[in-house]
Amino acid sequence: MRCERRAVRSERQPQTKVMVEEMEVKGQRYFKGGQKKGQKRPAQDGIKRRRLDATSVSYFRRVSERLSEGFTEDEEKALFVENVLSEVKGQAVLVSMDMTGSVALERLLSLASPAQVAGVLAELGGETGSEFRDVSCDQCGGHVMESALRQAHRWNEDDSDVTQEDEEHCGMLEAEVKRVCGVVRESLVQFLKDPYGSHVLRTLVQVLSGSLSPDAAAAQTGKKQKKAKAEVLDFEFPVSFWWELKHLSERLMENINVCVTDACASATLQTLLTVCHRKRPLLCRKLIKGIMGYLTALSSAPGVSPLLVFLKDPSCSHLMQTVFSCSQKAVLRDVYRSHLRTQLMPLALHPIANYTIQSLITASARFRVFLKIFDELMEGFEAILAAGHMGVVVLMVESCVYWEEKQNELLQRLLQAFHCSEPASLQVSCLPLFLSLLAYEVYYNTETAEGDALTQPVQRRLSVSYHGSRLVQALAGFKDRSVLMNSLHGFGSADLLTLGTDRSGSHALQKLLTAASDKGRGKILRKLEELYVPLACSSCGSRLLEAVWNSATVSQRQSIAEKLVPSESQLRSDQFARHIWAKFGLTNFMKRRADWQEVQTGESKKRKMFSDILQ
Repeated sequence: MRCERRAVRSERQPQTKVMVEEMEVKGQRYFKGGQKKGQKRPAQDGIKRRRLDATSVSYFRRVSERLSEGFTEDEEKALFVENVLSEVKGQAVLVSMDMTGSVALERLLSLASPAQVAGVLAELGGETGSEFRDVSCDQCGGHVMESALRQAHRWNEDDSDVTQEDEEHCGMLEAEVKRVCGVVRESLVQFLKDPYGSHVLRTLVQVLSGSLSPDAAAAQTGKKQKKAKAEVLDFEFPVSFWWELKHLSERLMENINVCVTDACASATLQTLLTVCHRKRPLLCRKLIKGIMGYLTALSSAPGVSPLLVFLKDPSCSHLMQTVFSCSQKAVLRDVYRSHLRTQLMPLALHPIANYTIQSLITASARFRVFLKIFDELMEGFEAILAAGHMGVVVLMVESCVYWEEKQNELLQRLLQAFHCSEPASLQVSCLPLFLSLLAYEVYYNTETAEGDALTQPVQRRLSVSYHGSRLVQALAGFKDRSVLMNSLHGFGSADLLTLGTDRSGSHALQKLLTAASDKGRGKILRKLEELYVPLACSSCGSRLLEAVWNSATVSQRQSIAEKLVPSESQLRSDQFARHIWAKFGLTNFMKRRADWQEVQTGESKKRKMFSDILQ
């Protein structure tokens, strides 16, 4: 159900909870209470739970259907929104807390003007604004509150066409957002610990920072995006929002004990750190300093850093990952020296703490502290592999791209771990071992007995794992790729087709081909010549072929085109290959070869020019 998708489990973690309760520095106590699993949520204070009548439910269901159809004219849309909001007026709280009504109102607010949104918020808050808390902590009302708050991104929209009336309307919306902030600060702990109220609080933090996440930005249209975009929606916001964010941050730090131990509250603090890291770096540093100061000030067993407990905690470990990701070099260096030195191996092997170590590796990849982290983890490298914590291994490899002096050492350890280091002739088999994450004996099904030699390796079909593909992609970024390329040259047509059409394997092959020199790429392309058509007709293979085309020389492109053109009917009728046909300009290749050659030569020169500039 829609309203269940955000019901975050807020289970208490016994180890961290006891630690915080027993070791509070300033006498603060952990907020006790909360809803137990399986227990019904109590009715909100001050509001008796009522439902819309059947006629109203039917009306708002038709409103949702009409919104799904869309509008052809802005005037028609504005009139529809005005009429529906007139029906909502006087019962906005009831509509917001109804399953059907909230869905319609949530979508309607994204089409409403700032003044109309401000009017809805004013009614939801009541005269004193106290009802904001009840609506926000409701499973349906919370979604309406989020939708209303997100509309603040239109505060300074189309600045050149803003009239005096528009400024007044935006001022009304600004005032209502500030009123919400006041209520949130007064009842912060309740918002933090509530699974629905905490989502409203996270949206409020994003709005105050002038930065909406991709999910929040997508919600404006009420439609599900086919593919999530990485871009964050940044927008201009009034100066008062910055002060509200500052005051809210101070209140959060006053309740840091709740943010550390509660899953919902921890997620809110993570959101604050993330947006401040992008938009308010000085505030982010202040927050990190406060968080680390609180955690490290707690006493623990003699000689044991309290930070180790939180790194292993299911709730607080997520917060520590965000802290590491947003930290500067000095913080990472201090954390390693004072708390994590000689402790990285136990943490890397821990089922929860290994994720925080992954964040630490990523954050420190470009700093010299990484070299110390790398050396310590290399002492138990095989143990990390044996534990199956491939995320740690892959990130170590990816980080070594910035440290050429460590690349050969890591590659040799990988060859040893997969039992293909000695004799040197076994290294040609390393690529399928890396892709499948299987040792030589397991992959080739060889058995040894005391005094007996290895049996003849049994050829098997290539298998690819997700982390194996990530490992190969990272290794392809090393300066010396000869071992990988020699192994790739030993692949047969069947294995190359399997690799090129696999969801994970296609990315590995793409990285190897695009990172190779023109000469090395040409050798592999000659082996792929008979596979161009099946690759083009595959969802993953067509993407691979397009990437290879973009990095190929003009002569290599001509060779690819010559192999594809004879299968014109098959390619033009296939759902994936038809895009390849158009992208490669194969119709021109067949009928106007000279024009095609001129276009490809021009593109090649542009690509080389931009490559030289980037270098």
